[in-house]
Amino acid sequence: MSSPRVLIYLLRRDLRFADNPILNEASKVFQQSKRPFTHFLPLYVFAAQQIEVCGFLSSDSERSPFPEARSNAAGFWRCGHHRSKFLAESVWDLKTSLEGAGSGLEIRVGMVDQVVRDMLEGFKKESVDVVGIWMTDEEGVEEKREERDVNKAAEATDTELKLWTDEKYFVDEYGRLKTLEIPSRTNVFPSRDIPFNNPRALPDIFTSFRKQVEPLRETPRRVLPAPFTLPPLPNSTPPQPAPFTIPSSLEATIAALHKPLDSSLGLSRVPPWPKDTHSAHPYQGGETAVHKRIRHLITSGSMTSYKDTRNGTLGPDFSTKLSAWLALGCVSARQIHQYLLDFEDGNTELGKDVHGYGKGENKGTAAVRFELLWRDYFRLTTRKFGPRLFRIGGFKNDTSSTWVYPQKDPDAQRKVSRFLEGRTGNGFIDASMRELFLTGYTSNRLRQNVASFLAKHIGIDWRVGAEWYECLLVDYDLSSNWGNWQYNAGVGNDPREARMFNPVKQGFDYDPQGAYVKSWVPELSSVDDPQILFQPWKMGEGMKKELGLEGDEWVEEPLKRIEFHVGRNTGRGGGKAGNKGGGGGGGGRTEGRGGYNGRGHGKSNRGQAKKRMVDKGGFVE
Repeated sequence: MSSPRVLIYLLRRDLRFADNPILNEASKVFQQSKRPFTHFLPLYVFAAQQIEVCGFLSSDSERSPFPEARSNAAGFWRCGHHRSKFLAESVWDLKTSLEGAGSGLEIRVGMVDQVVRDMLEGFKKESVDVVGIWMTDEEGVEEKREERDVNKAAEATDTELKLWTDEKYFVDEYGRLKTLEIPSRTNVFPSRDIPFNNPRALPDIFTSFRKQVEPLRETPRRVLPAPFTLPPLPNSTPPQPAPFTIPSSLEATIAALHKPLDSSLGLSRVPPWPKDTHSAHPYQGGETAVHKRIRHLITSGSMTSYKDTRNGTLGPDFSTKLSAWLALGCVSARQIHQYLLDFEDGNTELGKDVHGYGKGENKGTAAVRFELLWRDYFRLTTRKFGPRLFRIGGFKNDTSSTWVYPQKDPDAQRKVSRFLEGRTGNGFIDASMRELFLTGYTSNRLRQNVASFLAKHIGIDWRVGAEWYECLLVDYDLSSNWGNWQYNAGVGNDPREARMFNPVKQGFDYDPQGAYVKSWVPELSSVDDPQILFQPWKMGEGMKKELGLEGDEWVEEPLKRIEFHVGRNTGRGGGKAGNKGGGGGGGGRTEGRGGYNGRGHGKSNRGQAKKRMVDKGGFVE
């Protein structure tokens, strides 16, 4: 009897069953008469440098061999409660789908390359032949390091590693291939959609890129069907090495991910959950949930109206909320595009009673495609600029800005703490920061204002904000998050370097009755005057006393007094910023200017880290 031959599929952010090129190919190859492998092993690893894994320890007496998974600039946990829950749900949903096709999913924790090394060595001891490792190519400093390290582990046992093109994006990056081989960086095939092969040819302005790939409706390839059956799992698989144990249920997995995380995440004053206020993102992770969501968006007319509602602030349907699933690859942009095509062309019954059905592309569906292309663009800028994504000077290598580094400035530490707690004294900003902490979500309009406020109005190192978003956002995406923070900090791809949002004017523009602020800042829920809601420092002494806000720092001394009067200021983002309550230190530092040495590879050992912004009562994104 011949030895088992196993093909390992190493998953990262491609957590979907349908439109998955690797699953599709594995299913087709296994149906051939001469099968190159007898078993198929999908494998997902909770990567120790990106998500804290000490909650998986077999007992409280054990100690994790890995440094804490904290960010570099501010020391936040890199993955907080909201995203870790969504991630676990997505992993387990895929596990269920794989089991339904006769396969399954093995879950591990640790450094990805070491997990692979342990797996290969374990199989070798059992005389099992691993014929290859397949994984999807991704952008990012850590992601490329993972790929190199996995390749070294594979080479050590003469195992072939194949990197597949990441197909969760909108446009085709490379020409379609007739073989399983995926082109290397030095041997790329011409793209069907992008008119260049060299990443350096990517325009530095999004509009120029968009014009190169339009028309967007005709661009993407067709989606791949879900495999009907898959090869079986190996009869036995090398176990998770000590000191960790893999939970046997979704609930236990979420509990393990949450166990190390302080519920306050280091904040001295945790925002309270406002009465009768609901999350705009009440969704579960996973492929099953996202397809349900897309069908709802179409049948409710929300896709059609997206262009008109996308700058909303309250409720689930003003925007698509698809970004969290896109970030983890639970759905591909092309699958969303296919839903839109079917609606526009009247190919299916879905949405047949909705205005615009069967009448071609409308401004709402066109706007959705436009946003999908933005995700592609940020991903390609990550490829073009590499580690500059994380450097204080950004893509532009800016050295003219004078940033305030809270690590060495006590006054800046105090400001950052108030910023994270949603106690800046600006109603629009505070509502967003509280919503973010409590739900893991805040709208795109608010994200732009928050980034502009931190970077432009109070001059704090913008990476502090990017890292807090990485921790809290349920829809965190490496390229989109860091690219957008650079954009709003003036060191990225924004052609208008001096762009600065006035959050008071923005409040009047996008929350004219103050409903959003009243929902998330309960101290102001009984206030009806938008001027006070957006500028609480203008509150009279009588109102302060009535609301119990006398002497409260965020009302008495806002971080920045930003003036705006209805009818007197014109132009989006206009208004005058006063000096009271603002300011702060300046000056740079060598490590600040130099940027990151590598994501998630801090020099401190577990339990011996230097003082960080998450310490109680001190430095807190």
